[in-house]
This record gives sequence, structure tokens and C-alpha cells, in this order.
Amino acid sequence: MASAVATLPSATNPRTAANNPLLISPWVVALTVTLATFMELLDTSIANVSLPYIAGGLGRSYDEVTWILTTYLVANAVVLPMSAWLSRVFGRKTYYMACVALFTVTSFFCGIAPSLNIMLFARVLQGIGGGGLAPVEQAILVDTFEPAKRASAFALYTVAIVTAPAIGPVLGGWITDNYNWRWVFLINIPIGMLSLFLTARFVHDPPSFAEERKTVRVNGKLRIDAVGIALIAVGSGALEVLLDRGQIDDWFGSPFIIWMFIIGVTCLTAAVFWEWHQPDPVIDLRLLRVRNFAIACVFYFLFGFGLFASTTMIPQLLQSLYGYRAIDAGLVLGPGAFVITVLAPVGAQLVQRGIIHPKILLFGAVMVVGLSFIHYSHFNLQTDYSHYAWARALQGLGYAFFFVPLSVISYSQLTPAQNNKASSLTNFFRNWGGSFGIAFITTMSERRQNFHQATVGANLAPSSGSLRTAIQQTSAYLQSHGFSHVDAISAAYARYYDQLQAQTRLLAFMDCFYILGVVTLVAAPLVLFTKKFKLAGKAPAAH
Repeated sequence: MASAVATLPSATNPRTAANNPLLISPWVVALTVTLATFMELLDTSIANVSLPYIAGGLGRSYDEVTWILTTYLVANAVVLPMSAWLSRVFGRKTYYMACVALFTVTSFFCGIAPSLNIMLFARVLQGIGGGGLAPVEQAILVDTFEPAKRASAFALYTVAIVTAPAIGPVLGGWITDNYNWRWVFLINIPIGMLSLFLTARFVHDPPSFAEERKTVRVNGKLRIDAVGIALIAVGSGALEVLLDRGQIDDWFGSPFIIWMFIIGVTCLTAAVFWEWHQPDPVIDLRLLRVRNFAIACVFYFLFGFGLFASTTMIPQLLQSLYGYRAIDAGLVLGPGAFVITVLAPVGAQLVQRGIIHPKILLFGAVMVVGLSFIHYSHFNLQTDYSHYAWARALQGLGYAFFFVPLSVISYSQLTPAQNNKASSLTNFFRNWGGSFGIAFITTMSERRQNFHQATVGANLAPSSGSLRTAIQQTSAYLQSHGFSHVDAISAAYARYYDQLQAQTRLLAFMDCFYILGVVTLVAAPLVLFTKKFKLAGKAPAAH
């Protein structure tokens, strides 16, 4: 495959190099496009901890402002699968810069929004801009680096997509505590402007992409799969609302959620049938006939499912049961991000030098991730910071060697002309894996807590001798410190009820970790069914 760039010669004039894609270092391109993707992925979670402050600032209820998260995710989910088609229509660089510009401008309007309605409108536009960044970046990396060197580029991409969602809540909490919630959005502006400047100078569409763009027009007229776009947009939007609002609205106890389910399933089912039979579909599902790519998509979903589920659950667990502040909970996630940052390049070298085959490395990585979840499931209320930090580091060890071989496997049987469409599909599966993971955690943790509370409560009757003795001792202690007899009894019962709640909530979280571990370990052997391929070999002619 012809690479879009080559190494920058030492004597090259910088101004000339900036205008000549053949003279730009691929690492300059990689760092440029990763900057905006990191910013976008950071924004998927940075506003979470600021919602109570936003509600107060805009004079709305907490339930109303949760739509700030939902609208962004819905718009993101709608645009993401269509990013390959849109980049062919407008040109990859033009579309990418338009996404960065839209994301940056709407971040400004989110930051100055005087009302919730304006905020939600800006968040929809922000989600539309953000939806195209990750898949276009991945396509740029694939076309910029030769097959034998892609692993290193994917290592950089791994650091961005794993660490950004993890540090988002921490950064959001720190900004909110020390400044103002509006800076959660305004912080994107300088990053976006820098990204636009660097992209304009250093990113160029490869020559092969010009040929690919011609396929989107017939006799000079733009070919638009209007039916496919409509089905995907409505179906993805409805399904994202279902996943994000399901637990809040009591799932299928809500007519609204039932309608979202019906609309989502109907439209996406129709979209699969429609897109499969289109000559130039918005989403090329026929790529799933390529074995390695299809298996990779399963693991992209699993990657998003486990990463976002655990990244959402760990701060909740630490803040609700251990009394950690948002920034303290973030420090628990820090070792995992550090391990990934250090070891992802090592994994890239192991793949590039042929020391370990990507299939074997990925299998080992999936097993480590699964075992880390099982390890989490054995914690209790006496577990300290160091144990959680080491467990996160173990999880990071798995993810450090997860994404690089997965990315290599996913493109191993594809032609250069298929890279653009493939990047949309892989990000589509990763994004939906994250959405399902978050929905799984929010629902399963509550359901399991109710189960454990009923089970433990049934074995803790008011007539229990040990319980009565404990309440009497606590009541006597409180009375000796000024409580009346009635207040002391009431406070003693409340104390032990709080302990019951804490224990059952912990058991619920541990169940979630265990389920994540089992699902991950069961899926691991699937990677062994990938077809053999040569890392530095030429792409096959066709499929």
C-alpha cells in the first residue's frame, strides 16, 4: 500500500514540508489527529460529575440536566456510522476539520449557555461534530503508516481512547470545585483551535483516497443513500436514548422506553437488510464477511463494554461506599492509565518486530483483562486504596496489549480502499459497546442490590439476638452522649440499616465485576479463530 507520508528529511524546509504530504513525518500527523480525538473522548465523561452544579446554575432539576449527556451521546451515535460516507463526500481532511471546528464552536456555546434549551441544542451540534473525529482519525492513521508500522500508531491511539474517558470525571470534578462548571466546556476551545491549525498544515488526503471519493458520485451527481441514512439515524438515536434513559425511566415500565425500543429495533433491522443490498451503502456491512474483521468487531464491542463499564463503576463505588472525592477516585484510575501509556508502545514493538503474533498477544491481553475483573469481585469494605490501584494497574496491563494487536488484526485482510469504511464500523462497535456497558452497570448494580438486600434482610429478622444486642449497645452508647432513649434507638436502627445498604451495594458491584470477568474470559478463545496473515505483507487484491 502506498503510504501518504514519509520520514521528514533533516535538511527539508519546514514550510515546504508542511505543504508536501510526502515530506511530513507520519508521527506529526498521528499526534495532530490524536489531539482532537482525545478532546472529544474526554468530553463524553467530563460533564458527568458537574451535572448537579449545572442544574443549580441553570435553575433546573437534576433529572432534566441529565439530557445534557443523553443528547450528546445520541448525536454522536447517529453521526459516527456515517462518518466514512461523509468523509468521501466532503474529503477526509475537510470533513475532519469541519468536525473539529463544529465541536470547538459549540463547546463555546455550551460554556456560555444561559438556559437548558440552548445548552441541549449546543450539545446536539457538539455530538454531531464529535461523532466524526475518532473514525476519521483511525482511517488517517491506517493510510498514513505502512502496514508494518501501524502498530506504533495504534499504540498512541490506545492511550487516547483509554485514558481520556478515565480522566474526564476527575478533570471535570477538579474544574468544578476550583473554578466554574462552564470551564468544563470552555477548556475545549484552545485545544480545538490548536488542532485546526495543525490539521490545516500537516494533514492531507492520500492520493488513493481521491480515487475512493469518485465512487460516491455517478455521472457527476452525488449518490445519496437517503433510506439508509434515515434508518440508521433514527434507529441509532432511539437505541441510544433507550440505553441512556432506560434505568432512569424504569425500562419497559415506561411507554416512552417501549417506543424507543420498538423504533430502534425496527429501524436498525431494516437498515441491516437495506444496507446489505446497496451498491454503495452508508455502512458497508459486507465487510463483516471478512473473518478477521468480523472477529475484531466483536472484540471492539467487548473493549468498549468492559472499559466504559469499569470506568463508570469504579468512581461510583469509591465515592458512594468509601467516601472518596472525585479527584481521589480519579487517582485510583491513574495507575491503569500510566501502565497503558508505558506499555502500549512495548506491545506495538512486540507486534512490529514479529516477536509475538497479534493473535497470541490479543488472546493474552483479553485473559488478563478478564482476570482483573474477577480480582475486583473479591474486594470488601475494608479494601484500601493500594488494592484498588493495583487492580486497575492489572486491568491496564491487559488493555495496554489489547488494542494494538486488535487493530492490526482488523485491517489484516482489507484492501486500502476498504480502510475508510472499516474505521467507521470498528468505532461503531466500540461506541455501542461503551453504551451497552454503561447501561449494564447502571441497571445490574441496582437489580443486584435489591436482590442482596432481600436475601440478607430475610436472614436478619428483628428478633435476631445478635442484632438486638448490637442495637442495645449502640443505643446505650448514644444515650451516654446526650441522645434521648427514643432518638438513640432510632439512630441505632438507622446505623445498621446504612451498614446493610453499604454491604448489599458492595455485593452488587462485585457481582457486576464478576459478570464482566466471565463474559470477557468466555469471549477470549474467539480470537484464536482468526486467519493467519503476514504483518508486513501486501493487502489482498479483493474480497
